[in-house]
Amino acid sequence: MTTTPTPSSTLRVAIPNKGSLSQAASEMLREAGYRQRSDSKELTLSDPENDVEFFYLRPRDIALYVGEGTLDIGITGRDLLLDSGAKAEEVLTLGFGRSRFRFAARPGTVGSVEDLRSKRIATSYDGVVRRFLEEHGIDATVTRLDGAVETSIQLGVADVIADVVETGSTLRQAGLEVVLDPILDSEAVLVSRAGDQVPAGLEIFRRRLEGVLVARAYVMMDYDISADRVEEAVALTPGIESPTVSPLHREGWVAVRSMVPRDGAQRLMDALWEIGARGILVTDIHACRL
Repeated sequence: MTTTPTPSSTLRVAIPNKGSLSQAASEMLREAGYRQRSDSKELTLSDPENDVEFFYLRPRDIALYVGEGTLDIGITGRDLLLDSGAKAEEVLTLGFGRSRFRFAARPGTVGSVEDLRSKRIATSYDGVVRRFLEEHGIDATVTRLDGAVETSIQLGVADVIADVVETGSTLRQAGLEVVLDPILDSEAVLVSRAGDQVPAGLEIFRRRLEGVLVARAYVMMDYDISADRVEEAVALTPGIESPTVSPLHREGWVAVRSMVPRDGAQRLMDALWEIGARGILVTDIHACRL
């Protein structure tokens, strides 16, 4: 008698296998309680306790594997997702690996999007650029080049380039200037197959990553304050839902505990001190579920 194999419930996750994106993704996954490889030569890693298997792949290939359903979900850059044209979609933005894509050209040659018409554009992300041109109804020649593209204008291969721009110093050295508004703001994203059934385990996986994002963005603040000033204090520290206010042994005083944004926590402590708060403590949050 022939039996049909039972589909595995193990969540198959694609992770970048090298570079800063790989390091940041692995760090986030460790904070979320998942095992990660100790040897960069490992290409797969099983985490049976959490029912997850990780596959370490070229960042450019991840969206394709997920889009075809070979793997359930993956972590990659938004730029690589859009450039691939894969049938995959963003599930969650992850807050690292940020980059900005801009056009660059010789000074005075491109002043508007219309000036791109009939131009030769060199880029390592032809899918991203073609999408931009189609959205703006611009007919131009797009050439894909691997590696540095800023020399392509000097070599007569292109009139305009499209690339990741940070400070723009490399472009200036090549005699180019950044032109027009950004093509794309990218960052690391969690992706799944577009329009497909939600993979088993995805919600737990996403919830854990969301917990890491919150823990990184917030701290726990505790302080004591006179009960007649508590409304002022709570207005400063409203928390995610509502702060915890508990009576103290000292008559007329309460203890307040609230999650507050990490950025600006020092200024918030100053403001609380000014209205009479004392014993102000700030502690890191290592994990949370909201």
